Amino acid sequence: MKRDLRLQKRLILGGVLLLVGADIALAAYNWKLSSSPRTPQQQFDAQARSLKLLRADIEQARGIQKDMPNIQKDCERFEHSLFPASTGYSSVTADIGSIAKKAGVQVEGLGFKQKEIASRNLTEVLLDATVSGSYQQVIEFLNGMQRSKNIYQVDDLALASEASGQAGSVKVALHMKTYFRTAG
Repeated sequence: MKRDLRLQKRLILGGVLLLVGADIALAAYNWKLSSSPRTPQQQFDAQARSLKLLRADIEQARGIQKDMPNIQKDCERFEHSLFPASTGYSSVTADIGSIAKKAGVQVEGLGFKQKEIASRNLTEVLLDATVSGSYQQVIEFLNGMQRSKNIYQVDDLALASEASGQAGSVKVALHMKTYFRTAG
């Protein structure tokens, strides 16, 4: 009986070793197939796809180059739509005041801080203000700022503390940007 058990163990061990050997041989064969060079047709197809992509990139670049004068005109038109630096502050104050009046909000502490963008002949103006009114009025004010013909970018808004404690009233601190044209 012991002899039969030993023989069975050896046969099982031999079978497992045979399977492991076959697995290693198949893995090596698979690796060899995956690293073998492609057929000439496969290489041609890969190069044809690459050429097609390169031609598409070149065509897109030519389209961009063709549109550059129109893009430049649009940029110049945009820059000329900005307030001139000489009258910008009063124009922004009046515009924000008009939007606030339509929305029914109070604007407090409107402050300006400018930063020159010399390479573009522009001045970036940072605006800080506190707006108070009902929630609906504040939303109408923000919509008015968004729909204004002038450019206002709201960078941050936060709920500010309300000292009056009126029911339904909110106070929002706004940090915005706008731009003035400085030359040309």
